[in-house]
Amino acid sequence: MALKKLVAGNWKMHGLSSDLEEVRAIADAARDYPGVDVALCVPAILIERAARAVPGFAIGGQDIHHADKGAHTGCTSAAMLLDAGASLSIVGHSERRDAQRESDAEVEAKAHAALECGLNAILCVGESLDVRERGDAVPTVLAQLDASIPGEPIEEAELAIAYEPIWAIGTGKIPTMDEIAEMHSAIRQQLVRRYGPSGNQVRILYGGSVKPSNAREIFSIADVDGALVGGASLKAGDFVPIIAAAAAVEGAATIA
Repeated sequence: MALKKLVAGNWKMHGLSSDLEEVRAIADAARDYPGVDVALCVPAILIERAARAVPGFAIGGQDIHHADKGAHTGCTSAAMLLDAGASLSIVGHSERRDAQRESDAEVEAKAHAALECGLNAILCVGESLDVRERGDAVPTVLAQLDASIPGEPIEEAELAIAYEPIWAIGTGKIPTMDEIAEMHSAIRQQLVRRYGPSGNQVRILYGGSVKPSNAREIFSIADVDGALVGGASLKAGDFVPIIAAAAAVEGAATIA
């Protein structure tokens, strides 16, 4: 049975108070697509204001610290995000794995902390262009996934996996549809191996240069349960058509 699509936007280091109008526009438009879950992961300084601006719409963070409190200057815990009005957070994005040198073990600890606190987590995995060209994309991503996800399902919140080929993020390039299908199928099998039947209920999102022109084709691939969208999520005019594409695929699946 197909899972309900999740389309989440990652604003990265973009967003000021003046951009709350875009948050409102996206949230308003998302109400027209009740068959799709929609969320925006905004900078930490905007979370509380965004959550107040759009009650009932899913606002998330882009990272958390694995500890619940302590001497961690500049860090934010899962409980803090929840207190600010967030319902989810990204963990393990490739930009943090690279720039902040986050290890798989750190990502696993963050995912565990988020879920245990009741904060949904979107855990990112993906390969570099060198790995893809060597033909090692699938085993590399599966090893990363295996080392990054909690050892057993945590019932307090929902885990989703975002497959983001690093070389496709913000470049306009994407893998072929067959390559996306191969990777998502492999991730699904790995989740079932780790979690048993409940692994079939973990949504697997695709991320990497998702835009209105390619979204519907991507969403039509088996085991693509949504998208983690970067630059195209900053403006309602770009993001809403992606939501609409997810809804169109959902509707077609329902009719079928």
